[in-house]
Amino acid sequence: MQNFKHIHLIGICGTAMASLAGMLQLQGHRVTGSDTAAYPPMSDLLASLGIPIHEPFAESNLKPRPDLVVVGNAISRGNVELEYVLDTRIPFCSMAAILHDEFLPGRESLVVAGTHGKTTTTSMLAWIYEVASRQNPELAPSFLIGGVAENFGTSFKVRSTKPFLLEGDEYDTAFFDKGPKFLHYFPDALILTHVEFDHADIYADLPAVKTAFKRLVNLVPGRGRIVAFDGSENVSECVEKAFCAVERYGFDPLSHWRLTDLRHEGALTRWTVTRAGVAFADLSLPMAGAHNALNATAAAALAAGQGVSTEAIVEALGTFKSVKRRLEVRSTVGGVTIIDDFAHHPTAIRETLRALRESYPNQRLWAVLEPRSNTLRRNVFESDLVDSLALADRVVLASVFKSENIPANERLHPENVVSALNARGVPASLLADADAIVEAVVPQLHEGDVVAILSNGGFGNIYGKLPKAIAGRTSRA
Repeated sequence: MQNFKHIHLIGICGTAMASLAGMLQLQGHRVTGSDTAAYPPMSDLLASLGIPIHEPFAESNLKPRPDLVVVGNAISRGNVELEYVLDTRIPFCSMAAILHDEFLPGRESLVVAGTHGKTTTTSMLAWIYEVASRQNPELAPSFLIGGVAENFGTSFKVRSTKPFLLEGDEYDTAFFDKGPKFLHYFPDALILTHVEFDHADIYADLPAVKTAFKRLVNLVPGRGRIVAFDGSENVSECVEKAFCAVERYGFDPLSHWRLTDLRHEGALTRWTVTRAGVAFADLSLPMAGAHNALNATAAAALAAGQGVSTEAIVEALGTFKSVKRRLEVRSTVGGVTIIDDFAHHPTAIRETLRALRESYPNQRLWAVLEPRSNTLRRNVFESDLVDSLALADRVVLASVFKSENIPANERLHPENVVSALNARGVPASLLADADAIVEAVVPQLHEGDVVAILSNGGFGNIYGKLPKAIAGRTSRA
């Protein structure tokens, strides 16, 4: 593809699409985009880059005619811009396809995949490479992450060096390409964190999810390497026919990369890692949660196998700053700590609440959940959701986001979740939206409370409304 094209992105505020916009701009292209729901952190990223967001979708957004249109995977037939592209034969492609064609030739593709943990693990891996590049500039990484890595203040970087670190998303690619995006990335080395049923809108069942990951494993060349979690039978099944070396990580005594002596000191986690039974390093991470120690070990294992020094790994993990919307403290107002977390699968919700218990062991923990993802809006995980949310002291559920788009027989019934939690002795309530939640919850909050807001979307700007209401209550008091 030639330089200096006008490239328009339909659905530009998706995490990967916004990052791609910045990457294409760095390549010298003129970039424009459109969306209907611009919200932080990606709207802030695009604003900082000076990339305009046209709202709402309209034919006029495609005038003058762009040279190429990138169609986001959330865009379906019937979208006014997509229909105009098809009618007028403007060339178009998917995010994953242009990423492969424009950025990956001649690079070393290092992919992090899995149902959970891939954003954080990719961010850790990128920071490890960044720290290592201080001694060896050839290790300076390019990367694309599905979130803003706080060590970098961005979700992407493009350099001329070989390492290119990619978060490998199992979600489909575009309306015309229903395969996973990660099948476009052809990894030289791969991390596989977890394999569970998710994305119920595109995968029929767990076997279908496993088939997708097996296809990814099958793309790794014989000279490559896979670092795979060993605490999951699903992961084991997915890597059992790999043509390359597979190194397992976890707590099992037989793990190639084994975590031992895990201990939590507030928001700090420490542990020891052995490699094939031999001491590798004592690691620390300024984040809580056993799941984050596992993520860090996976990143360390992949980096070490690619020649990164142990010293750089230890330093990088010890100075890692997490990812936006991953256990992110948004504000502390009136003695109440408000946490923003992207968790939207029962397993991720469970691990997030466990980590918060470790960080705030003697404080009352609220879980405020918006059922928004295509899986969580369905009833497939209704009982698992109860088990996860029961780790909180107080639970508030919002109404199911755009419930009318889910078939009635498949739809989550949040009232059932609330009833089950109350039956377990966990006070829970169902409220319509962010405004109703703020109005009901603020009078009940005590100094020292921790409120975890769990959503993979904007949640009616509850992140701004809740602290404002608490501050108003405090000033009146």
